[in-house]
Amino acid sequence: MTSPEPASLGWNPSADDRLLLAGDESVLPCIATILKTLSPKSRGQVFVEVQSESDIVTLDAPGRFAICWLVRDKGQQLQRSVDAWLSEMLPVSGVTDYTVYAWMGAGRARTLTSN
Repeated sequence: MTSPEPASLGWNPSADDRLLLAGDESVLPCIATILKTLSPKSRGQVFVEVQSESDIVTLDAPGRFAICWLVRDKGQQLQRSVDAWLSEMLPVSGVTDYTVYAWMGAGRARTLTSN
């Protein structure tokens, strides 16, 4: 029996991007791997949805990252939290253009902009 190929990601944010990583406990290894590859100057937000508080683990992240654990047992939801964060990070403005580089769940990375 042949071993499966290791997972790989297309992950190329620019130094100026705000980063968003989001998913449930099934993608924690991917989120942890992405966090380990980031520059210490990277900034962004991580949302992880877990079943209960006992599923929360320690994640190492650059200093300008916030990690938010969402607990399903308490009614907290990943989609609602991501939508709220994006509404703050991607405001429609005629003055400033905002960019977020996002990876959510098992999907591929995408760049989101406010324009």
